[in-house]
Amino acid sequence: MERSPAVRASSAFARTRGALKRRRNWVQLLRFCIVGASGYAVNLAVFVALLKGLDFHYLLAAAGSFLVAVTNNYTWNRLWTFRGQRGHAAYQGLRFFIVSVVALATNLLVLHGLVELGLAEVLAQAIAVILVTPLNFVGNKLWSFSSR
Repeated sequence: MERSPAVRASSAFARTRGALKRRRNWVQLLRFCIVGASGYAVNLAVFVALLKGLDFHYLLAAAGSFLVAVTNNYTWNRLWTFRGQRGHAAYQGLRFFIVSVVALATNLLVLHGLVELGLAEVLAQAIAVILVTPLNFVGNKLWSFSSR
């Protein structure tokens, strides 16, 4: 029997409320943010190097910096943030990459929009990465490194 949308929403709200009460989830979020900060620094450094040093178009520089940063982030999230939830490396890696590609697509849309609004490319990238982080965490927590 299919549950009504109201019942599903109520159940999702209860699960979310319960998850917010678990210290372990907050510790993981903190670790994810620390890893993310290192990935953020890597992303911006590579972005600037590609943009300014090699004269790449800003969207191509963002894609290149993403590939370097996602490798950094996957490694540290697997070894540290979600270490108790390690499954098969290739399987988790593929899921992590898929979540990251969705985050990248979202990042590129936000980046392009901010640049079109007149923000400098590096500042726009810095803001876009921050705005996409919650999507990235939830996708990785619930899917890439899911303990199920």
